[in-house]
Amino acid sequence: MTTVTNKNETGGDVRLSGISKTYDNGFTAVQPLDLTVPQGSFFALLGASGCGKTTTLRMIAGLEEPTTGTVFLGDQEVTHLPPYKRPVNTVFQSYALFPHLDIFENVAFGLRRRGIKSVKKQVEDMLELVQLGEQARKKPHQLSGGQQQRVAVARALINHPKVLLLDEPLGALDLKLRRQMQLELKRIQTEVGITFVHVTHDQEEAMTMADTVAVMNAGRVEQLGSPSDLYENPQTTFVANFLGTSNLIEAEVDTKNGDDIVLKAGGGKLVLPESRCSAPTTTGGKVLVGVRPEKISLTHADDAGEIPEGRNRITGKIAHSSFIGVSTQYVIDSAVCPEFEVYVQNIERDSRLTPGADVVLHWSPAHTFGLDAAQDIDAGVEEGAAA
Repeated sequence: MTTVTNKNETGGDVRLSGISKTYDNGFTAVQPLDLTVPQGSFFALLGASGCGKTTTLRMIAGLEEPTTGTVFLGDQEVTHLPPYKRPVNTVFQSYALFPHLDIFENVAFGLRRRGIKSVKKQVEDMLELVQLGEQARKKPHQLSGGQQQRVAVARALINHPKVLLLDEPLGALDLKLRRQMQLELKRIQTEVGITFVHVTHDQEEAMTMADTVAVMNAGRVEQLGSPSDLYENPQTTFVANFLGTSNLIEAEVDTKNGDDIVLKAGGGKLVLPESRCSAPTTTGGKVLVGVRPEKISLTHADDAGEIPEGRNRITGKIAHSSFIGVSTQYVIDSAVCPEFEVYVQNIERDSRLTPGADVVLHWSPAHTFGLDAAQDIDAGVEEGAAA
């Protein structure tokens, strides 16, 4: 069983205890796990298609019956309650707005269904929250995709759920609009202060909005933490490759030097802080040394003498380069890694850094992380690409 928790438990947490889902055909979508989503947080379930994230969300919503385990919303067990009896609302990718009703009536629908007569102020306040007060009498087809999404959020929030569930809510939007909506959703969540649980396969989306991210793979939570912690300190090859790009070098533990581990790789030495290594560090043991492409400096071989002491360094030859505006992406062929990626900001470009040039890659040991070499590197790459 995977056990993952976050922050201190309070009366408004979403708590999953031993929850799992196995279908009649024998396929297990979610392995038994314990998960606590703190009250008032923006929580993301992140993973590739088929990892179990949407099934987990649907079990919280009551749209799927767990095979094992219990679901608590605050102090209330809701495991076997139907969706309409749970203090949650769900926003889907499709929006599901009523085309024949204007925006005001779409948002008012839940209140009217509950028999509430006076809805004007509540609806107007909710439309102001999502910045659509002037669009109240328009029909859904007269709004942009982003505006329709905000209407769907307003309609879900007006019933004052304890938890708002978002299932790939931005998937139908184009890139620019999706980025705008990421900021909008985060603003709305901060203002209303209720728990948001957001399912997505988009790494940038999860890292932009969420306080805490649970990275899922094959029905399990691989790692849980803040976006910055997951990115800077991945604990598995899957997380290292799924959240951005990682260069992974096969190395062998040589010696220890205080709080650092000295490793042998490709005939050279690399230094890794022991606190940033999740693998066994016995002498002779195998470690995957990881470093993010943007953490690396690229120096032409003629200037190698100018590199400060104490930095990890690798020699190689530029195989390819791609100018992408804000940076240039280089692929380096080296003895330790045949396709070492380096991202260099386009501030002062060295005209000598062209394909075929001999270079030295160097970076601070503090930007290095270590993973268990027994893990399957390719698995992380393939699953990340599937997203």
